[in-house]
Amino acid sequence: MSQHRKRPEKQTRGLIAGAVAVTVAAGVGLGLWAGGDSGPAGSARAQSSAGRAENAPVPSKAPSAAPSPTRSYPLSTTPRTIPAVRAHTPARGPGWRPASGLRVVVNDAGLADEGRLLAGELGLTYAGQKDDVRAGDVRLTLNDDEGADPESYRMTVRGGRVAISAPDDAGVFYGTRTLKQEVHGGGTAPEGVVRDEPAKPVRGFMLDIARKPYTAGWIEDRVRELGDLKYNQLGLHFSDDQGFRIQSDSHPEVVSRTHLTKAQVKKILALAAQRHVTVVPEIDSPGHLGAVIAAHPELQLRSAAGSAPQGTVDISKPASARIVDDLLNEYAGLFPGADWNLGGDEYRALMVSSPATTYPQLAAAARKAYGSSGTVADLTTGWLNDRARTVRAHGKTPRAWNDGFFRGTSVQPAKDIQVGYWTGKEIGARLPVEYLGAGRKVVNYNDEFLYYVLGQPNQFYYPTGQRIYEQWTPRVLRGTAAVPSTYDDQILGGSFAVWGDFPNAQTQAQVAAGVRMPLRATAQKLWDPRTPALTWTRFKALADRLD
Repeated sequence: MSQHRKRPEKQTRGLIAGAVAVTVAAGVGLGLWAGGDSGPAGSARAQSSAGRAENAPVPSKAPSAAPSPTRSYPLSTTPRTIPAVRAHTPARGPGWRPASGLRVVVNDAGLADEGRLLAGELGLTYAGQKDDVRAGDVRLTLNDDEGADPESYRMTVRGGRVAISAPDDAGVFYGTRTLKQEVHGGGTAPEGVVRDEPAKPVRGFMLDIARKPYTAGWIEDRVRELGDLKYNQLGLHFSDDQGFRIQSDSHPEVVSRTHLTKAQVKKILALAAQRHVTVVPEIDSPGHLGAVIAAHPELQLRSAAGSAPQGTVDISKPASARIVDDLLNEYAGLFPGADWNLGGDEYRALMVSSPATTYPQLAAAARKAYGSSGTVADLTTGWLNDRARTVRAHGKTPRAWNDGFFRGTSVQPAKDIQVGYWTGKEIGARLPVEYLGAGRKVVNYNDEFLYYVLGQPNQFYYPTGQRIYEQWTPRVLRGTAAVPSTYDDQILGGSFAVWGDFPNAQTQAQVAAGVRMPLRATAQKLWDPRTPALTWTRFKALADRLD
């Protein structure tokens, strides 16, 4: 796997103001190049530099015959891809299409993964690091634009060659995805320059493998699909009341019979790294821990009347924290990504009218920890902060569901805990602007658009790609109303989520088919902030053609 460059803390998204497609009056010479060429595409100057990557040496002799741009070619059109490219400068020329014997070359050994993958997909030869220039080359280049978004790229198709340049291997990879789609089914990459970058740094797909186990092969297929659509996160919710689905060495007793081995997970992680997809694990707590409680019934929360709410550990017991921290510490070593979902949602102790009287042991623990005014909500917030501290020690950025944050507590959630906003239906529901107004960063999981809940319980309906495409944007965090644009930078992006409430409602194949168009629509809306250029009918037809 390639070594990824460290991303700058603040990504630059200002793209493309000056990269608008060229508009040319009738009769004027066409094919001017953003790189500074002033002659038309058929001129000697244009031909002599055609296809040369930035800073690449001029070949000592002209390469073997390759079509050269001339005025006889029509002006190229913007490539049709999913997600759509942000800007394309058209030109006259033959474009590029793959052929046996053509090379993929790189300027940095760190691009070997990207180069080999593209060569294999398009039937080309991966030639490694080369300085010479040949007809038909695809050249992948890391540039020195350190201020640019690391996921941005520039792709130049000129004189029968392709040059993809980016400040990071992620950007180069996304450029290869664009090229792959352009030439799909025998097509031609159009002459011209693509300048592209995502609108949002978080573009995710979350999969509940706890309630419905999926095979490793199925998950790998989704990783390939996500990479081609320029997603960069895969969430794995692998612990819940119904199952614990990844092999554990610290607590093997909690693991379900049907589970992924660590070897299988490492294979998924290796594929994900190759496709620039970060896996974000989730061990939800202090609710949704039924699989852990099944092996450790002494951790079950019980009310004063003796009732035991499903999946809820007693957070007044130190042993509850120890086992969860054991698991967090173990899996932090398995998952190399920088993000971690702590869950925090639907703690049933706070879903009753009087938590303090219903669970007096929690009220007593809260007063002991936080003084006479301490509440059960304070104690639960303290639990979240402690788990955040555990993953932070491993260099992880914590995330929690919005109903794991409570209004009016004396204990405040740590500032760096990102909000996964999914619902406004919880007790004491808070509007998204409350989190944003407090300065928190938010990931959009809007359950009205982005929740695919198997069996469609509780008025959840399978989302359609058309509704996402036509009505949703990352600023639509709750319901159908967008938050003010002033908060746009705090909304890191979004994630489409598949939940397994009724795991037998659909097969793996049916899930893959059901999420196909919603995933493509979500990818489009996270990559490009503009109103889509294509109608839904044409977008769906494009998806059908590219698959």
